[in-house]
Amino acid sequence: MQLLGRGLIVTAFTFALAPFVGAQAWPAKPIRMIVNFAAGGSTDVIARSMSSKLSETLGQQVVVDNRVGVGGNIGLEAVAKSAPDGYTLLHSSDGTILINPHLYKMNVDVAKDLDPVAPTAKAAIFFVVRPGLPVKTLAEFVAYAKANPGKLNYGSAGNGTLQHVAAEMMMRVANVQVTHVPYKGSQQVLVDLLGGQIDFTFDLGAAIPHIKSEKVRLLAVPGNARSPFFPDTPTMAEAGTNVDITWLSGVYAPAGTPREIVTRLNREIGRIMQAADTRSMLTAMAAEAASPMSPEAFAAQQQSARDRFGVLVREAKIRVE
Repeated sequence: MQLLGRGLIVTAFTFALAPFVGAQAWPAKPIRMIVNFAAGGSTDVIARSMSSKLSETLGQQVVVDNRVGVGGNIGLEAVAKSAPDGYTLLHSSDGTILINPHLYKMNVDVAKDLDPVAPTAKAAIFFVVRPGLPVKTLAEFVAYAKANPGKLNYGSAGNGTLQHVAAEMMMRVANVQVTHVPYKGSQQVLVDLLGGQIDFTFDLGAAIPHIKSEKVRLLAVPGNARSPFFPDTPTMAEAGTNVDITWLSGVYAPAGTPREIVTRLNREIGRIMQAADTRSMLTAMAAEAASPMSPEAFAAQQQSARDRFGVLVREAKIRVE
């Protein structure tokens, strides 16, 4: 009977130790990094560069798997429903994480079913207008829009995208009325802006060469800091219209992933993103390395932003078609 008791104690201790041992041995096989947008875009390029370096650091291959569709929801839900063992991760831009839960009927609860691991990169959004528009500053634009209610139009990559949400924020803060023209992607938005078919847009970086050549006019940056690419251009807040929105990408894991794994990934991703060669790669993409955050700080930042966007989506009655 005494031997049986000791056996039960040893067995119970072994089971209690198993998750810790598993986390310590991680990774013992290749890791899948799901990207919820198409190959070749910023989210994908950053993920591939980071995954290559993670493979070297972790001693196991990190394989990028593009799962696209429904505004990024397909890839997001695939990760949220995966086993929380550290072998399936998500690299996503934050629009999917922060805005989509307020627009789509999703099959997961983003706040409960995903653990934010680490931010990777950030990029400014640029408020640009066609050169023929008779305004040279944001204040002049607001005055012109108020004098011509409903006559100005803007393009976005689609309903619910960051460009759409940024414009809705501007309209509410500046008390102006403009017309939304949703496209099926951002490339044609820029083409039509250059051609004068639309009056303005919130660009994610593709317009930078055209800003420099003065084919489009940059009025302001809707973030909390000036862009290092155009340091003389004010933020929208500095120019009197307080719109604060930037593009941020990050890594996420299924909820319940062992703490040891999340902590290690956070540390390694932060180191990789701050490396000089990574920063050079990001600069070429008009992006920057995100400031390192602990998993807890990243989660808190995401929740705060998700709540803020939720209010805006409801009040502006933003819908996806």
